[in-house]
Amino acid sequence: MDTEALKKSLLKKFQEVTADRLQKIQLGVIDLEKETAEQAADDVARELHTMKGEARMLGLAAIGQLAHAAEDVLRAEREGKTATETATDVMLRACDVLSDLLEDLDAAHTGSSATEEMVKALSEVSGHPVPALGPVRRPAASPPKPAVQVPVAPPVAVVQAPVPAPAPAQAAPRVAEPVAVAAAPAPAAKEEEAPNTAKSNSIADRSIRVNVEVLDSLGLLAGDLLVESARGRLRSGETAQLFERFSRLGDRFLRISEEVDVPDAVRTELERAEADLHMLRDDAFRFVRRNGDGINTLHGNLAQLADHVAEARLVPLSTVFDAFPRAVRDIAKTQNKEVDLVIENADIGVDRSMLADVRDALVHLLRNAVDHGLESPDFRQQMGKPDTGRIRIRVRVDGDMLHIEVEDDGRGMDTERLKQVAINKRLLSPVQAAALSEREAIELIFRPGFSTREQVSELSGRGVGMDVVKRKVETLGGSVGVQSRQGRGTTITLRLPQSLALMKVLLVRLGDDVYGMPAADVVAVMRIKPDDRMEVFGTLAVRHRGKPTALVALGPLLGLNGGNRFDKPPAVVVRHGDDYAALVVDGFVDEREVAVKPCGGEFLKGAPFIAGTAALEDGRIAVLLHVPDIMTEVRRMARPVTQAPASRRLRVLLVDDSPIARATEGALVKALGHSVEEAQDGEEAYVKVQTNTYDLILTDVQMPKLDGFSLTRRLKGTPAVARIPVIILSSLASPEDKRRGLDAGADAYLVKGELGVEILAQSIDRLT
Repeated sequence: MDTEALKKSLLKKFQEVTADRLQKIQLGVIDLEKETAEQAADDVARELHTMKGEARMLGLAAIGQLAHAAEDVLRAEREGKTATETATDVMLRACDVLSDLLEDLDAAHTGSSATEEMVKALSEVSGHPVPALGPVRRPAASPPKPAVQVPVAPPVAVVQAPVPAPAPAQAAPRVAEPVAVAAAPAPAAKEEEAPNTAKSNSIADRSIRVNVEVLDSLGLLAGDLLVESARGRLRSGETAQLFERFSRLGDRFLRISEEVDVPDAVRTELERAEADLHMLRDDAFRFVRRNGDGINTLHGNLAQLADHVAEARLVPLSTVFDAFPRAVRDIAKTQNKEVDLVIENADIGVDRSMLADVRDALVHLLRNAVDHGLESPDFRQQMGKPDTGRIRIRVRVDGDMLHIEVEDDGRGMDTERLKQVAINKRLLSPVQAAALSEREAIELIFRPGFSTREQVSELSGRGVGMDVVKRKVETLGGSVGVQSRQGRGTTITLRLPQSLALMKVLLVRLGDDVYGMPAADVVAVMRIKPDDRMEVFGTLAVRHRGKPTALVALGPLLGLNGGNRFDKPPAVVVRHGDDYAALVVDGFVDEREVAVKPCGGEFLKGAPFIAGTAALEDGRIAVLLHVPDIMTEVRRMARPVTQAPASRRLRVLLVDDSPIARATEGALVKALGHSVEEAQDGEEAYVKVQTNTYDLILTDVQMPKLDGFSLTRRLKGTPAVARIPVIILSSLASPEDKRRGLDAGADAYLVKGELGVEILAQSIDRLT
C-alpha cells in the first residue's frame, strides 16, 4: 500500500474541505452579532470541533491548537464573559491565520510565530490558558508509517468522504485501529449533528472534483455531437427522399410492364421482379422508419447529454458569495458604518468560467454601495432611517439568463451632482449636461475615469470602476441596469447568461450567410410595414408595442452589402438593458441550441460585433453576434454629434410666434451645441439684428406684423446683415411655398414636419 500517496490525498482533501469550512465559520462568526446568534454559535462550534479533530488526526497540530483556542473564545462569548464584538474580531483574525496555515502545511505541522501570537490573543480574550501544541505525528523515517492508516478504498470515497470528528482531544486515536477514521459515528454528545453530517456525507458521496478544462472539452464535444446528430437527421430525410424516388420509379416500371405485350416466359420473370420490387419497397420503408427513429432517439440523448454537461459546469454562486459578509463588514468598519448584508438564492448556479468576472463585478458593486451609497449612522438618524444600512443581493433565473441585483437603502444618486462632475472632468459641456435626461445622467457612472470622489483612496478606487464592471458583463453577453431614487437608495442589476457552453440562438439570414443572436436578447420578430415607419429627430424608427424603436438594417451596420430589398422586410427586435432596436434582416432560419466556439484565425478574431461561431448541420458556420456591441453602434447612429467644435459654436436667432415651436426648435439647436436667442415675430427679429451679431437666423413664415418671407427679403436687402444665412422653418410644404421662400432670398427651406437633428445639422454645416 502506497501510504505516502494516501497521506497526500488525505491532506489535499483536508485543504479543500477546510477552506470551505473556514468560509462557513466566518459567516457564522459574523452572525454572532445578529438576532440568529444562538444558531450561529452552534454552527461555528460544530465546524471548529470537526476541524480540530481532523487536523489532529492528520498531525496538523498548529491548526488543531488554533481551533481549540477559538472554541474557548466562543464558549466565553456564549457565557457572557467576553464582548461579542471583541470575540468576533479576534476569531475573524484567527480565520485569516488558519487560511495561511492551509497554504503552508509545514507550518500547520510545527506551528509558527504568527500561530503563537494568534493563540495568545485568543487565550487573552477567552481567559483560558494557552492550549498546548499537541503531539506531531509525522511518518517516521524508517520504517515509513503514516499519521493515519486507512485501508485502501475506492478513490471517490476516499477523496469525498469528510473525516469525522475524533474523540476528545486528550485521547489521541490509536493508529492500530484505522477503520474508525472512515466509518466511526460522531460522539454521543453530538447526536444533534447527525442529520447535518448525514446530509454532508450524502452530498459528498454524489460529487467529485473535475478539472474545468475537461468540462470545457466535454461541452464542445457534446455540442459537436449534437450538430453531427442533426446532420444525421438531414441525411435520414435525404435517404427517405431517395427511397421515395425509387418507389415512384418502380411504380412506373410496373405500369409499363402491364401495358407491354410480352411472351409468357418474360411475363413470369416480370411477375417475379414485381414481387421482389414490392418486398424491396417494404424493406426500404421499414429501414427508413427504424433509421429515423434511431436518429431521433440519438439526437434526443445527445441533447440531454449537452444539457447535463452544461449543468455540470454550473457552480453555486455561494462559492463567491460566502466571502462577501466578511468583506462588507471589514469595509464598513473602516468607515465607522453599520451594514447588514442580505443574500438571497445564493445556491443558484453560474457557469464556472464566468465565476471570476462575476466575483470581480460584485466586489466593486458592494464596495461602491458601502462607500458611496450608505450614509453614516448619524446622517441616517437625521434622515429618519435605521442606523444600520442594508445591502441586499438578490439572484433569480429568467429563462437562460441570470439576474443579480445589488440594492442598497442609501442616499441614491444625485443626477445634478453627476452632471457637474462630468463637466468638471471635461467629459461634457454645460450645454450637453443640461440636455441629459435623468437616465442618461445616471449612466455617466459608466464613463471611463468617472468618479465622484475628490480624493483617491484605497476604498474609492482610482477611477477604474463601473466602466470596468460594464465591460466585463457585456463581454459575457450581458448588460448592466441602474435604478436610483435620491434619498432612498440604488439598485444595480447584472443580466448575464447562466451558461456559456451552450446557447439558444435565433438564426437569421443576411444574403447567403447565417448569423445567430442570443435568444435571450431577442424580444420579437416582425415584418416592417410601410405605415409602421416614422422619423424621430432625424432617426428612422418603427412602432413596436406602442413605442418608437430605432430601425436599422443589420447588413450595412455589419459592413455587408444589401439592405432593405422587400416591401415588408423581416426584422428582429433586440434588447440590451433598457434599449431596444429593430434590426432588418433578409430572412429567418431557425431557433436552436448551439455549442459556442471562440472565433478562430485572424479573420474573425477581434472583429467588432462578433461573439463566436457555431457549426450548423448543413456544414455552414453561423457567426454569433454580440448584441451589446450592436446596440452601442445603434445608439451612436441614432444620436448625432451633440456638440459643435469650439470654432463652430454659433449664435442663432430663432423667430417664431409659437412658444411651443420655439421651445422645440430651440432644443434641437442647443443639442447641436449652439446658443439661441428668440424673437416672437419678424419686426422684433429685425430690430435685434440691428443691435446684435448673429451667425444664423431660423424663421417661421406665418407670423403677425412681419411674416417670414417679408423678413427674409428685408434682411437680404440690408447690406450690413445680408450675408447672415437664413433658414425658413415652416409647416407649409407645397412646392409653391418652397419656391416663394427661395425667391425671397432664403438660403434653405425646411418643413417642420420633417425636421430632425440630422437634417438641421446638415443644413447648418452647409451654410456656415
